[in-house]
Amino acid sequence: MNSPKTRTRFLAAALAGAVVMLAPLTAFADAGGSDTGAFQRALARGTVVALGACYVVGLATSLTPCVYPMIAITVSVFGAKEARSRLQGTLLSLTFVLGIVCLFAPMGVASALTGKGFGSALGNPWVVGVIALVFLAVAASLFGAFEMALPQSFNNRLSSVGGSGYRGALLLGLVCGLVAAPCVGPFLVGLLSWIATTRNVALGSAAMTFYGLGLGTLFFLVGTFAVNLPKAGAWMMGIKWVGGVALAYMALAYVRDALPKETVRELAHPGTLYGAAGMVVLSVGLVLAGLHIAAERRRSKIAHLSKPAKLASIVPAVAGLFMVLTWWQIPGAGVASAAGGGPASMLEWESNEAAAVARVTSEHKPLFVDFGASWCAACKELEERTFPDPQVRAEGARFVALHVDATDDDDPDVARVRKKYGATEGLPVIVLFASDGSEAVRFNEFVEPARLAAALAKVQ
Repeated sequence: MNSPKTRTRFLAAALAGAVVMLAPLTAFADAGGSDTGAFQRALARGTVVALGACYVVGLATSLTPCVYPMIAITVSVFGAKEARSRLQGTLLSLTFVLGIVCLFAPMGVASALTGKGFGSALGNPWVVGVIALVFLAVAASLFGAFEMALPQSFNNRLSSVGGSGYRGALLLGLVCGLVAAPCVGPFLVGLLSWIATTRNVALGSAAMTFYGLGLGTLFFLVGTFAVNLPKAGAWMMGIKWVGGVALAYMALAYVRDALPKETVRELAHPGTLYGAAGMVVLSVGLVLAGLHIAAERRRSKIAHLSKPAKLASIVPAVAGLFMVLTWWQIPGAGVASAAGGGPASMLEWESNEAAAVARVTSEHKPLFVDFGASWCAACKELEERTFPDPQVRAEGARFVALHVDATDDDDPDVARVRKKYGATEGLPVIVLFASDGSEAVRFNEFVEPARLAAALAKVQ
């Protein structure tokens, strides 16, 4: 549901767990949807992959120091370990996980319902600045600058909610996220901000459901199969460090994606040397982080180096990650020249919907409608990578091309056109109409050049 540029923010959040637990999430299935928020990279390759990434982030959260140590204790409280049969233990554990889902799923619904205008607000530098500061703050909390914690007395009361049995398991699940707020909170900030930009209730609730399922997986395994989890240790500090780096990158990414693309290209060169420099800087941060984690091991002889190594690792890790991912997203220097001079010359866009429709009628041509916005990073990626492609331009020349600027989604004319073409939710949206007026193809996502060219070729 988005571009390689915006999808990177999604991966940055998933990185908090995926880098530690799984191989990098780079092989995605092909499908699509649209959005313009924080957790976005996987969406361009399919909703299934996006929801899977939400699950991974939830699972990663369960491995953090705020959640992991309480798994065995919590399972004992609601009685799964004392269950009379495997079936009863399974049902109790499922009830607990259901409680977690019942806590998070409504958050997704509420965020989607209240997110109207959030996307267009991303065009406001003050809004972007506030969001970046929030992400930097929650990143700092993961680095240990301060604790995001509820009062201890309230935590103790929450931990004893419900008691044993199914009722207790459900209630404990409902408060699990609150008890684990210091570690759950930072991940939720990014996920809920993404949902707010999608304005898609179904996707928002599903994303939070899968996050809750990921968070509850280890509780379920321990409660059902009496699994003995590995002891807590230095590896938890690694997960917190990766999460902090990922969230700090997301803060910078919001600022970067709000800048004009020309400015970004001035700051980050698409050449190989810039990318190599970023990799070197990132490697320095990773080496220092490894030293920090090694120093956190029990009876480590370098324990005194833990804090200095962690502090020294943050800046190069964040800067290096930012450099590498920004370099990766910048179209190569050959894209504009191959396209014949850049986005301005790639297609002749109409900006007036009535004029475009009149041309379609008089010239008997198919219609190519593109809905975009200045705050939509995926839309910028379409302009930079897809629309300038020679194949897209060649096939698109047969169409009347209409671009609808939906930056101001409170504009009544914009709202009317979006409603007319069924483009009322996330951006970008591309709709292709045959010359007889029937809708032929619709994309609610970033589209690779070859895929769009193939779709254009089929429409007559």
